[in-house]
This record gives sequence, structure tokens and C-alpha cells, in this order.
Amino acid sequence: MKIRFGYDITYNAAINTPMVVLLSAQPNVRQRILQADTMTLEPALPAATYIDAFGNTCTRFICSPGVVRLRADGIVEDSGIPEPAVWDAPEVPVPSLPPDTLVYLLGSRYCETELLMEEAWRLFGHFAPGWGRVQAICDHVNQHVTFGYQYAHCTKTAHQTWLQRSGVCRDMAHLAITFCRCLNIPARYCTSYLGDIGVPPVNAPMDFAASMEVYLGGSWHSFDPRNNARRIGRLLIARGRDAADAAFSTAFGSSSLQSFRVWTDEIREPSSVGFVTA
Repeated sequence: MKIRFGYDITYNAAINTPMVVLLSAQPNVRQRILQADTMTLEPALPAATYIDAFGNTCTRFICSPGVVRLRADGIVEDSGIPEPAVWDAPEVPVPSLPPDTLVYLLGSRYCETELLMEEAWRLFGHFAPGWGRVQAICDHVNQHVTFGYQYAHCTKTAHQTWLQRSGVCRDMAHLAITFCRCLNIPARYCTSYLGDIGVPPVNAPMDFAASMEVYLGGSWHSFDPRNNARRIGRLLIARGRDAADAAFSTAFGSSSLQSFRVWTDEIREPSSVGFVTA
């Protein structure tokens, strides 16, 4: 199946303001980019890209005074099947973990492992290690944290989400990640495109979706505490320790978001019908 994805975002700055944005798609092994999501800037500002410590493609530029518009429109070919569930994937003991996974066991800005350690072991310590325990964490977060855009706040942490029992997908991902790390399961934060493909459409503006990847059985696997389902067409944009590493934009100065539009739509292609003429 083919999916059209992209964004149209505008900022307003009073003075020249350096910015870094993480908006380039990172297809997985079951996906192939057919039309690149090349960013255009209006006005045409000089921009450069680099790869950060987490493998994300970053674009940096100086936002000139006034309105600056960022746009991209790409097409990805997806397998069209839900993300796999590997129920027999085991947890990897800490001494056997690859060195590059160890950072995802540590507390971070939005994931305060030291504040949730006791609660994590009380709630999930009795589950058999492995995929089922991570799924139990996602089930618990999905059932006990009320989703709502009115609960969003840029400084909200996993511990605050746990105390308030409310948040958005970003907060739910942070909480599940923190519980996993408390149990010595490497977990990292992800932001992605995620359309309503294979599920009933949601009557709300499209946004980027936060989820997590968990290291089990020698591989990273996607989990989604917000939707708590294996989904079709999730297209990764960025990953990191938490939202601080994977923010879609960071301004080094004063700027304001003026408009924000994201799309992720399946391309419906007409079925071909063959005719035989005598």
C-alpha cells in the first residue's frame, strides 16, 4: 500500500532565531520511500542537515524575522500489515545488553526512574519477564491515564502524569518508558506519522504520534501505550531518550508556532480490470 505523508508548519520570529527541526521520515525494513519528503522553506533560507547521536536527520536554519513556512510532501510504500507482535521475545539480562542500549535504562529529563522505581516493581514485578510484561505496562498506562489534549503541558514528566492520571500520547509514552527502565528493560521515545489506517477515523486534527521502542530478544520493537494496538503504516521520524531528544522543533530564541498541519493518508488506487477483445 502507498501512504502520502507530510506537513505544513509556520513560525513567526521577531528577530533572527536559530532553529533545529527533526521532521525527516525514517522508514523501517517493511517500508520504502517512493517520493522523498524534501523540506522546502518559504522564504528560501539557507539550511543544512546533520545526523544526531540517536541517528535522527536534523535540519538547521536561521528563522528570519516574520513568518517562515516549512513544507514537505512524501509518499511511502508500506507492507500494509500491522506491526508484528513477538510474544516469545525475552528480556535481555543487563550484563548481556549491547552497550548502545544501556543509555535507555537511565533516567532522563521526562522519565524519572528514581521516583517511579518502587511503583514499577509493585505493579509489574510479578509478571513473567518478556513481551507480556511490557504489554502489561502498556495496558495499565492505557487504562489508568485519561487521554485529552487539554491535559498537555510541555514540562509534564512521567511522574506528574502518574500523579495526575491524565495526559497526551507523549505523556503516556514517557510513563511506559519509565516503568520499563525501572524494570531494567531498555526503552526509548519515538515520534512518528500515524494515520487512521485500518482503524475507525478520529474526529480530530492530525498530529505527530508519540510511542516507544523496547529492546527485547535482541531487537527493538514498537509499543504504543496511547492506542495500545499493533498499527498499520507507522512511519518513524525521530527517537531518543525522551521528547527532549526527539522534539520536532527547537528554537534557540523567541519564536511562535503560527499554524500546524500534518497528513498521513492512504492512497486509494483504482483496481485494474482486464478486458479481452476478440
